[in-house]
Amino acid sequence: MLRIPLRSGDFSESLAKALLKLKLCFSLIMSTPSNSPRKVFVTTALPYANGVFHIGHIMEYIQADIWVRYQRMRLRGEDRLYFVCADDVHGAPIMLKAEAEGMAPQELVNKIAATRPKCLNGFLISFDHWHSTESPENTELSRDVYRKLKARQLIYGKTIEQFFDPVKNIFLPDRYIKGECPRCHAPDQYGDACEQCSAVYNATELIDPRSTLSGASPVLKSSEHFFFRLSDPQCLEFLREWVKGDRLQGEVTNKIREWLGHDGEESKIVDWDISRDAPYFGIEIPDAPGKYFYVWLDAPIGYLASLKARLAQENIALEDFLGGADIEQYHFIGKDIIYFHTLFWPAMMKFSGAPYHIPDNIFVHGFIMFSGEKMSKSRGTGINPELYLDFGLNAEWLRYYFAAKLNDRVEDLDFNPDDFIARVNSDLVGKYVNIASRAAPFVQKYFDHHLGKNFADLPIVQETRGEATTLAELLEKRQFSAAVRRIMELADCMNAYWDQKAPWTLAKRFDTLSDAERADLHDTCSAALEVFRLLTLYLKPILPRLAGEAEQFLNIASLAWSDADVPLPMGHRVNIYQHLMTRVDGKQIDQLLEAQAKQQIQKSEPEAKSETASAMINIDDFAKVDLRIGKILNAESIEGSDKLLKITVDIGEDKPRTVFAGIKKSYSPEHLIGRLTPIIVNLAPRKMKFGVSEGMILAASSTDSGIYLLQPDAGAAIGMKIK
Repeated sequence: MLRIPLRSGDFSESLAKALLKLKLCFSLIMSTPSNSPRKVFVTTALPYANGVFHIGHIMEYIQADIWVRYQRMRLRGEDRLYFVCADDVHGAPIMLKAEAEGMAPQELVNKIAATRPKCLNGFLISFDHWHSTESPENTELSRDVYRKLKARQLIYGKTIEQFFDPVKNIFLPDRYIKGECPRCHAPDQYGDACEQCSAVYNATELIDPRSTLSGASPVLKSSEHFFFRLSDPQCLEFLREWVKGDRLQGEVTNKIREWLGHDGEESKIVDWDISRDAPYFGIEIPDAPGKYFYVWLDAPIGYLASLKARLAQENIALEDFLGGADIEQYHFIGKDIIYFHTLFWPAMMKFSGAPYHIPDNIFVHGFIMFSGEKMSKSRGTGINPELYLDFGLNAEWLRYYFAAKLNDRVEDLDFNPDDFIARVNSDLVGKYVNIASRAAPFVQKYFDHHLGKNFADLPIVQETRGEATTLAELLEKRQFSAAVRRIMELADCMNAYWDQKAPWTLAKRFDTLSDAERADLHDTCSAALEVFRLLTLYLKPILPRLAGEAEQFLNIASLAWSDADVPLPMGHRVNIYQHLMTRVDGKQIDQLLEAQAKQQIQKSEPEAKSETASAMINIDDFAKVDLRIGKILNAESIEGSDKLLKITVDIGEDKPRTVFAGIKKSYSPEHLIGRLTPIIVNLAPRKMKFGVSEGMILAASSTDSGIYLLQPDAGAAIGMKIK
């Protein structure tokens, strides 16, 4: 806990603090260009345009937005910062989903693009521009990069064999092929890796492969593809040098060195296939009819395309902005796309030459979990960002909660509803906002909205102001959770100081106070509002809307970071205080989670029900149902229900599932324990009166003969798939 020296402190402690602040200040000065204007270019990973935003997107955007807003608070007159992103719209999945929905790929892209502003605006993400990889700028830049790499003899053609779907008439990406693993012989494995034994292989090695699009057996066809010589010695030498220093987090650097080979190890890097055959929704390769850039070539170039479009609004050429050594280029990404951003992307930029720029830093974050489990659309776990906004939950609650959990390491972030409620209510309302709500009425009632004379020199104010350098360092390094902890320590100290001074006791006899007592009361209340202003400044990158409302109450201009050094003037007039933030009501979160569960159920139901008892389906329809063998670990009756049993089933996952089955009249709970049974595991969770059901146990039944559970033959094991 940070200690506020209300009396004369120990000299050695004060000296140590002063030296620490000096060190941090020097670090900040050295990390920022001295006199020349800054040119800063920041991006987040492009979301794929085959679906609406999920909470992982929003977490990444909030992380980047907090950092960008902090940077903007430090900009000087000639400095320029651009924060851009775009929809990633190319590739086979876009094309196939559009076909399934009966529309052209561009129609699907436009449909998804129309959903973006709701969440971006709703969660206060301050992008300067949002673009699309299906843009003239991206086509131009992708072809330019290709030509320059080709001129450096880093592009070559090679004939390869690929699986081709004779029904869909399309070359199949690996993820659209399934078959028996060639290593462990597990069935139903994808064409690039086995989920059972983790083996990596070529799709052509699969045993009895089939297309997941049509169910047909694919055929091998030869085709010429273009490759980027990523394994070229000059590329490897550059990448090994590039990962040195502090461009990347330590965890990321270690992983890249495994791929690159170090300490005499051989490199695992192979040349990169950058082309795809028609039909393909993408950018056609120059002088190669029927050949298209693989989506992962043009997607990161979409960063530059978005920047180019934004600069054009100010009549600035991309070449001029990127030119010179003073450009700063930063990317925020998730840990699942490290390979593309730390190998392909910097190598492409390096060997394409001017004006392209190698990233200065790539900031990698982990995944977002929900109450300790990985979020899953199929199981309905997690937070739906659109529903969050629809239910009227405050976006800044979520921004603050993420900030309180995020740091500069590649760690997964866990969203826990109970922790979310407690943290927001305790910190934001109970500590930070509480300072203004306690002090403002005194200043308004007794001092006509004006501040005192000597509050700025009080130790509580000086100590709070003195933390600006430390907090700047933490925000600069993306150590948001540490910054939040320190800010709340300062808020705790202010609230403790307020309780110690107990200004309400003086206010009760205000008319009889001496001049000295009135001045003391005035300065105590004024100091609280000055500390509130400083805390608002520190929290502004995280809570921009709340900070704006606080600025309006305090009657001040928009806060910049340099304002930490300039206290409010004596006699400054504040406006009428209006409550700044309400508490989270647990019922709001319950309603949100219940609505999400209902939405999942609705999505899982067919859009139209056939009147025929046995409507025909094809193999693709059946393949959507995930049937597995489960073992009943426990079964119990439910008080208040004459039909349901609560059943705990092990299907080979980390955690057993709970299923509610209407079989109470046919089976006693004790007779079910230990039994193997088929279960549907990808049925959307259903929230019932007695809890959430996470699957369905299969049974045969008729109106007159009862219910009969199915049982697998001897040899069946937990987790086996039923096909």
